[in-house]
Parts: sequence; C-alpha cells; structure tokens
Amino acid sequence: MKSSFKASLDRVEGNIAVLLVRDEETIKVDIPLSLLPSGSKEGDILDISILKDVEDTADAKKRVSSLLEKLKNKHQDG
Repeated sequence: MKSSFKASLDRVEGNIAVLLVRDEETIKVDIPLSLLPSGSKEGDILDISILKDVEDTADAKKRVSSLLEKLKNKHQDG
C-alpha cells in the first residue's frame, strides 16, 4: 500500500526540517534534515511517499513472537 502527499519545506530548525502538508498547510511534520534530498531549502515543494513494508513487518512480528516464547519458556523453567 502506498500513500503520497506534497509538503512545503517551511523552515529548518537546527537539524530538523519543518514541513507543512500542502493544500491546507495546517499539518506540520518535523523530520531530520538528513532525510531530505540534498540541496533542499526553505520554500521547496517535496513529494513525500510512504510505503508499508509488509514483508519486514511480518518478519519483525515473527522475531518478537519467538523472543516472547523464549522468555515465557525461560520463566517456566526458572
């Protein structure tokens, strides 16, 4: 599943980029400046895409489940 939106780079505060989601510009998003494309500056319009990584999510759930099972077994043995 993919979601994308446009945001204006409103300002930079230290190493944080303050983005305003386009259209209403009432939603503010702070992200590390290092995540922006090189050369981004105040006033630039950015196309932001967010992708859900289904495979990595499933792998992470398996790892957590396995760790919880190990902890539960360790607790029962001890």
